Amino acid sequence: MDRRKFLKGSALLSGILTLSPFELFSSRNTICSNTIGRAKNIIFMVSDGMSLGTLSMTNLYSKNILGRESNWMNLYHEKKVVRALMDTASASSIVTDSAAASSAFGGGIRVKNGVLNMGPNGEKHLPIWQKFKKAGKKAGCVTTVTITHATPAGFCVNSEKRNAEPQIAEMYADLEIDVLMGGGDEFFNPETREDKKDLYTAYQKKGYQILKNNADLKNLKPGTKTLGIFSTGALPYSIDRTHLSEFKNTPTLADMAKTAIDQMKDHANGFVLQIEGGKVDWSAHANDVAALIHDQIAFDEAVKVAVDFAEKDGNTLVIITTDHGNANPGTIYGNDATKNFNSISDYKYTNEYILNKIHKEYSSKDVKDWIYEGNKIVLNDDEARQILGFYNGLEKEEGLYNYKKLPFKLYSEIQKKHNSVGWISMDHSGDYVEVAAYGPGSEYVQPFIKNTDLHDVMLKASHI
Repeated sequence: MDRRKFLKGSALLSGILTLSPFELFSSRNTICSNTIGRAKNIIFMVSDGMSLGTLSMTNLYSKNILGRESNWMNLYHEKKVVRALMDTASASSIVTDSAAASSAFGGGIRVKNGVLNMGPNGEKHLPIWQKFKKAGKKAGCVTTVTITHATPAGFCVNSEKRNAEPQIAEMYADLEIDVLMGGGDEFFNPETREDKKDLYTAYQKKGYQILKNNADLKNLKPGTKTLGIFSTGALPYSIDRTHLSEFKNTPTLADMAKTAIDQMKDHANGFVLQIEGGKVDWSAHANDVAALIHDQIAFDEAVKVAVDFAEKDGNTLVIITTDHGNANPGTIYGNDATKNFNSISDYKYTNEYILNKIHKEYSSKDVKDWIYEGNKIVLNDDEARQILGFYNGLEKEEGLYNYKKLPFKLYSEIQKKHNSVGWISMDHSGDYVEVAAYGPGSEYVQPFIKNTDLHDVMLKASHI
């Protein structure tokens, strides 16, 4: 053996072995960077407020009750994606809100909770969908909450207040975002806006077609700018849409995602699309397990739409993640844990729907009968009286999306005895969260990242 070649090879091997796994992975990416494909299109998916427990329980429910693996977890099993953990902190806290989290993705910098792409001295960071629009791509956002809510807004606009939703609705029109779908009629309708501006007419003058229901979604003009506003406030929870006839004409997240892709896919310069399962977060705030699991399933169906398109297209980067955890739900050890968890399949409605139907005129028997109809749970007399205490003004419960002071926490504690699901809080958490990336540019995703890194991944993947 040539001694010089042996020593040279030994030195190289020694150098490689001294690298940390992170450095070794980074080195691989550097070596391959010249051969990484270019992403013509980007689909960025956010299951808002999805703790790891939400992903786990939804996959468990999908396997136990629906007889199949969730689409997200199947991507892991089939080794189709690059997977990472992500730190979600904001500039002002280790626990972010959705505005700061979306600004990290959209503006590429951490900002204080409550603002959209605005620095501490009022400096504006150009949102990424504007960057892509300037590069000649089409851009869109779809969500199950108001289209002007923090997560879609963080990809598109600058605002000192995330709650400036009437103004954000106007900003979208000025920017001419190509596809906008979700809820929020109150921010476009002259009858409900304080300034009485008719934004629907303003959008039509800019060439938008206006969609109001599922039938409109199926009869739209291809390639035309689209504003789809399907409800006042957020869209209904998925499980309520399934069981309540008044919601039958509301599109699903997968419906909106497919339509948005179809509207933009033939554009010569490509497109960028954000897809948000916004009510995963709202259900976690309410500790509402049926709402949570079924809206995560709805998000998972949208994942399939996006990945199926990307597989066929070959030029699309799909990023699947969340902006932060919320309430950290999880299954609890016990002899009947599996049976208890599977009983969630008996739930017909969300806790929000069930608790809104109870009135102070109800007797304990009325409460017990209604709870059994909605969840197949048999309450005892003390539990029924406790619930009624909230409607008689004896007790009140706070919460971000609990405007009517409904007893969400109390009821989730009652449910826990029957479904073996517990919650640590009713608010956001600072946990590291899951990221999955498929397609050209996914190689840029490192094993552990900050939320701002995904901004850079999108820019690098598209070569702009």
